Amino acid sequence: MSDLLERLRGRGWRMTSQRRVVAEVLDGDHVHLTADEVHARAVERLPEISRATVYNALGELVSLGEVIEVSTDGRAKRYDPNAHHPHQHLVCSSCGTVRDVHPTGDPLADLPPTERFGFTVAAAEVTYRGLCPSCS
Repeated sequence: MSDLLERLRGRGWRMTSQRRVVAEVLDGDHVHLTADEVHARAVERLPEISRATVYNALGELVSLGEVIEVSTDGRAKRYDPNAHHPHQHLVCSSCGTVRDVHPTGDPLADLPPTERFGFTVAAAEVTYRGLCPSCS
């Protein structure tokens, strides 16, 4: 059973066949699918699943904190099931490929007190951009 499915079962999320398929599609490393991509892959496994059901399941997973919505450059939102492991993203500026990365530094420490403008900073999101090997 996938990590996401185990977490959802542990939370008592009602596991319908449609919800299970959405969770299975999101399983894996470096998964950053758009809602349309999730739907297309879900239809391959469960042909009768509707786009609305996929969108609703994704919304619930985000609300539960089990999936993260990732936005890059105004493109379609992507859904990342790696919600419980702190990480940043590396994005290809050409094709939009997204990879999880785990930098060793603390991005909060890189923001000097003079640049915090009195904010109490609780989190930082860093996106690294460049060209993937296929686009280089």
